[in-house]
Amino acid sequence: MTFVQVIDCKTRRYDDMNRLMDDWVAATEGKRTATHSIVGRDHTDSEHFVEIIEFPSYAKAMENSNLPETNRIFEEMVSLCDGMPTFTDLDVVRDEQLNKATARRFYDDVAVGGNLDLLDELLTADHVDHDIGKAEQAVVGCEAMKQDVAGWRDAFDFGFTLHRQLAEGDEVTTHWTWRGSHQGDFMGLQPTGQTVTMDGVTIHRFVDGKIAESWWVYDMLGLLRRLGAVSS
Repeated sequence: MTFVQVIDCKTRRYDDMNRLMDDWVAATEGKRTATHSIVGRDHTDSEHFVEIIEFPSYAKAMENSNLPETNRIFEEMVSLCDGMPTFTDLDVVRDEQLNKATARRFYDDVAVGGNLDLLDELLTADHVDHDIGKAEQAVVGCEAMKQDVAGWRDAFDFGFTLHRQLAEGDEVTTHWTWRGSHQGDFMGLQPTGQTVTMDGVTIHRFVDGKIAESWWVYDMLGLLRRLGAVSS
């Protein structure tokens, strides 16, 4: 689970503090575990600053805190502050929940519900799709995904059962079961009327709340066998 540390301090020497942070970045190159850092200044108090540092997990944050360079920089930072800085440790839960909800909307509202225009809201414009069932190694763009979903919907009347979703950092992994009735052309195979199922796993990577990259893993060969397109 993503972990965030919030450092709150007051200082009249922010330029020195900023240089100190640059020193820490240089000194911990290749060793630090922080993935993102942002500093904000209070709009109503120019001497009040808040730094938000993101880590992949609490354990990684502790690794970062135990670096000798971090201890040294902290001591110097305290000397620049007007009083002792305060620290708030947060396990990030809401961001991951939002990403899981967005992933679920893809299955429920787009794939099953047929709202293809919603993909413009859910995906980044340069979304990259990695699908084991496609000849291309990667397909880029919302329009390509719309065509892909439309093709499956034309070939099958289907639904998804989502068994579990795991979120970590910027990725959401979903284990699902797909069940469809073959009612249209599918990869050149005419409708058989068969009802078939398959299990699969999809990993969605998020950027700023939108799906930027997807990996699909499922038993395409097994599906074709059940439809009679290939022999056992």
